[in-house]
Amino acid sequence: MISTDQWSTIQRLVGWLDAQNGRDDREVSLRILKLGEEVGEVAQAWIGVQGQNPRKGVTHTHVDVQDELCDVIVTAAVALASITGNPDYVLDQKISKTAARSGVTA
Repeated sequence: MISTDQWSTIQRLVGWLDAQNGRDDREVSLRILKLGEEVGEVAQAWIGVQGQNPRKGVTHTHVDVQDELCDVIVTAAVALASITGNPDYVLDQKISKTAARSGVTA
């Protein structure tokens, strides 16, 4: 779960992006599309860990994958905070629903 301090940092990142780019529908769309780019980087890093490309061999480490996964989380949190005033509540509700569906106690 994202802590209160982390949400504060996410909100500052949103504010910084807003100051640089505004927050119209185009900008929010680009923040959401940025997730696809970040997910692609996770896939690239995991392929690199596995050495799946015979021409390149092993090119990444688990630490690289962890870093890219964190980029996905931060990017998603920024996008979420860009479209709702209470992203922590929205995320908490989603986690609770997902846990309940799987039988895991939230």
